[in-house]
Parts: sequence; C-alpha cells; structure tokens
Amino acid sequence: MQTFTTGRSFRSEREINNAERNKFELVFHQCDVGKKGFLSREDLKIAVVMLFGYKPSKSETDILMENGTIKNCPGVPLERFVSLMGRKMSAEDPYEKTRQIFTAFDVHCMFLSLFNTFASIHLS
Repeated sequence: MQTFTTGRSFRSEREINNAERNKFELVFHQCDVGKKGFLSREDLKIAVVMLFGYKPSKSETDILMENGTIKNCPGVPLERFVSLMGRKMSAEDPYEKTRQIFTAFDVHCMFLSLFNTFASIHLS
C-alpha cells in the first residue's frame, strides 16, 4: 500500500488500498493507446475522465504531465500515474459527491427535508 498526504493544513493521511491501485492500473492499461508503457497527454486526460468524471483543464493537465513524466520518457509511466492519481484522490473532499447528489435534488432549497427523507429511507 502507498500512503499519500493531502495538501491541506491539517495534513491528514490516506492510504491507497489494493482495490484503488488495481483500478488505477486497469484505467492506465485501458488508456495506454498503442501499449507504449506510458500515457500521452491525451491518454492522461481520458484517464482522469474515467477516474474522476471530468475533463481536466489545460493547466491541470500541464501540472499532471510535469509531475508525472520522467527522464527519457515522453509520457507518464504506470508507477508515476498511480502515484499522481493517489494524491489526486487523497486531495478530494470525501463528502463532495454526497453534496452534489443532494444539491441536484434540492431544487427548492429544502435540503433538511430532503436529507431527512433520504436518511429515513437508507437508514431504516
């Protein structure tokens, strides 16, 4: 297992478990067009879409490529990809997806009512 720290002030640590690592590796191999052994810029963008559900901006892609490439390799190799995606996953807010779901259904700003309904359905 690998341990990653978030860039937040409280410096919480999160371990990437084997299932997450296997998911990163599977996505890497699916996106490695031509089986080059590394992800090109376009391959990397597709991998981020597959893992996180959004297309990274040009500047985010630049940062990922800058941090992921190694000497004599024109792209991001597997181990660097796993490390980058682990750090990216660690930096995510674990409650963000829950907030997005509630916000999507809370069209009349009745969050508490919606939350109580949701809780009663899923906690009973």
